[in-house]
Amino acid sequence: MTNDMKCLEREVEFTSSYRWQHWLRAVSIVILVATGFYIAVPFITPTPHPTPTGFLQNYMRAFHLFFGFLLIAVVIFKSYIFLFVKDSSGERKSLLDLINPAVWIKQIGYYLFITKHPKLKGTYNPVQFAAYILFYAMIFGIILTGLMLYVQVYHEGLAGFLYAPMMKLTVLFGGLAVVREVHHLLTWGIILFVTVHIYMAIFNAVYGKEGSMDAIFSGLKWHSKHE
Repeated sequence: MTNDMKCLEREVEFTSSYRWQHWLRAVSIVILVATGFYIAVPFITPTPHPTPTGFLQNYMRAFHLFFGFLLIAVVIFKSYIFLFVKDSSGERKSLLDLINPAVWIKQIGYYLFITKHPKLKGTYNPVQFAAYILFYAMIFGIILTGLMLYVQVYHEGLAGFLYAPMMKLTVLFGGLAVVREVHHLLTWGIILFVTVHIYMAIFNAVYGKEGSMDAIFSGLKWHSKHE
């Protein structure tokens, strides 16, 4: 084989814990968005029935709460593995690329089809990592505002425990109406992020030809090397 010929080597990109929490988070977001829109504006009318069985709003609220707390659990788990687990060292090293202007220029050039993909120290390129920081800021925001809304309806157990601090935050936000509005705006921000995220995943898979989209299923990515 000549020096100009390339071969591929396989590398673990995402661990199994990363992959399953990613898909749990994805499913939770889809269901939370769907049920959240219905709770805000009930656009489906249950079939009229002589007995009181049309509890569609309650079912939607129950699903919203279940997947809301599932999202909270997954986000806490993801935050823990990012900060403390050895297998996530590649993600933490992405901070080095985030503060490197040269990598930013090369990465933007790559997206504009004028330069090659830069060599990265971490798992994520700087554009991607900055987008993830914004995404998690929105996730933490929507969780916080969601808990503020939650304690307005339920007053026992966890809701009772959280009632006092969430009410203080509600006052700082300017009232319940503002909390609800911020919750909805963050929902649209997350929808926008997910849309761009899917597009960029497909872009990198097609243009990069390294199996970057496959990695979220298998955990493996392919890198070219010269031999």
